[in-house]
Amino acid sequence: MTETMESAAPEPNAPKKRGGLGGMLLADLKAMANGMGIAGASSMKKAQLIDAIKAAQGSRAQSAPAADKAEKPAAKKAAAEKPAEKQADKPTDKQAEKPVAEKQAAEKPADKQTEKSAETSESGNEGGQRQRRQRNQNQNKGGNPNQGGGSNQGQNQNKGPAKADQQAEKKNDEPKKDKPSDSNDDNNDDDNEGGSRRNRRRRGRDRDRSRPGRGEPDTTVLEDDVLVPAAGILDVLDNYAFVRTSGYLPGPDDVYLSLSLVKRLGLRRGDAIVGQVRQPREGERKEKYNPMVRIDSVNGADPEVAKHRVEFDKLAPVHPDERLRIEGGPDSVTGRVIDLVAPIGKGQRGLIASPSKAGKTTVLSAIAGAVTANNPECHLMVVLVDERPEEVTDFERSVKGEVIASTFDRQPADHTVVAELAIERAKRLVELGHDVVVLLDGLTRLGKAYNLSVPASGRILGGGVDSAALYPTKRFFGAARNVEDGGSLTILATAAVETGSKTDEIIFEAFKDTANLELRLREDLAEAGIFPAIDVQASGTRRDDLLFAGGEGDAVRKLRKSLATLEGAKAASVLAEKVTGSPTNMLLLNQISKG
Repeated sequence: MTETMESAAPEPNAPKKRGGLGGMLLADLKAMANGMGIAGASSMKKAQLIDAIKAAQGSRAQSAPAADKAEKPAAKKAAAEKPAEKQADKPTDKQAEKPVAEKQAAEKPADKQTEKSAETSESGNEGGQRQRRQRNQNQNKGGNPNQGGGSNQGQNQNKGPAKADQQAEKKNDEPKKDKPSDSNDDNNDDDNEGGSRRNRRRRGRDRDRSRPGRGEPDTTVLEDDVLVPAAGILDVLDNYAFVRTSGYLPGPDDVYLSLSLVKRLGLRRGDAIVGQVRQPREGERKEKYNPMVRIDSVNGADPEVAKHRVEFDKLAPVHPDERLRIEGGPDSVTGRVIDLVAPIGKGQRGLIASPSKAGKTTVLSAIAGAVTANNPECHLMVVLVDERPEEVTDFERSVKGEVIASTFDRQPADHTVVAELAIERAKRLVELGHDVVVLLDGLTRLGKAYNLSVPASGRILGGGVDSAALYPTKRFFGAARNVEDGGSLTILATAAVETGSKTDEIIFEAFKDTANLELRLREDLAEAGIFPAIDVQASGTRRDDLLFAGGEGDAVRKLRKSLATLEGAKAASVLAEKVTGSPTNMLLLNQISKG
């Protein structure tokens, strides 16, 4: 390198005027352009000045390559003669110098480096970032007074732009004229980078604001939208709500309901919703559940009325004081015995304790038929949990009311969902002042389903029963009440006893003291052919005096007193004979009171 520099070194008296246009200072180029009468030369950059001068010179520009080759050593010597001038003019706009670098590729080796850097700037985002880093490094190195001329040349060969241009710019006596433009270019690059990031963030915020709700579908209705009527029971979960259109279990035809609409109208779980569903528009992605965009009625009334309903938990419960007549015709022995032994009132919380094969299904069917026939004002709901499918079919064909079932071949979570939604539906009807009767078969199986589906609490009772499984079951059974000033919810639930299972025993004991009516069935009576197999001494109703009218209560107590002296099977047999021998209970009680 040293030999090349020495052999190429010109005479010391070589004049500067003979240097090529690329090796001339910016001030010299401006002076030359002004002398040639080029307009606006004072505001032009170096590359623009060179193009303008070459265009003005015309045919003289063809001799520029040979002159540049002869003048290049002079430019290098001139760079060595002034090492004390440390302030280098910052590289001007490289995008403007790119055409000049391409034109001078054959003029000198230093311009080849410029062409390479220009080509690198076209290689994409990665090359552009590398050029910005190089510009920042060159700016820092240009302001460092400790760098020598030789070392600076080597660094500029490796990291910077074209070496000849940087050496010429270091000799410039007017660096302040070019620095503002270069810094502005750098700032523009930074602004472009930062601006793009800001634009991306802004686009993200605008996109979020344009949505109707986070995770909620569009419920706007246009003129050409197709609306289809839909109805069902509202099921409100933690983060979403659905209208169950095919019953009380989730189904493929369920309709999505936004939580914002649920809150705005004050809707509650178990409400009967009638509304309009918007079909997917042309080109719109089909969702799994179509959204309900309009609600026409809630529980058969205007949706605005639902906002002012009283909450079920705030209703005042009182003792049942209005009787549900279970007695049917003269042949309805089961219903007549129940009326005498354990009368049922509106709002009763009754427990039918039955061993296996004691006739609990027959008792439930008799109660359901009597409620439909004798108390048409009551809304009857039969909830069958973990039941045999053929039993479900029998209830659906014989009961004139709602039959809500989850057969034993379904998951335990389905049993709990059916029971919860059914009792919530009953609560909504009570809030409206209706009398509702719920027959649950069975409470023990519901407790087992909760025991398998609820998260473990760590507190295990006997028989492997988690204490957390008893609370939701008690919440179901505890909803039964007679509401002061209108409305009642009667729940009669079966419970398995004498099965030999510790789990069944724990569940029954947990609910035994919560009921205000207990109807005990006995397996030995059923095996003896005594139907109904009701244990007269073990069955009864709390505060039954509120349900009997006039002297009816005294006659019933006299009857029970006469049966108490008999053995269980004998008492049940005698009572069945008395009932069958009298056409009605009223005549039977009159005979007992007179006798």
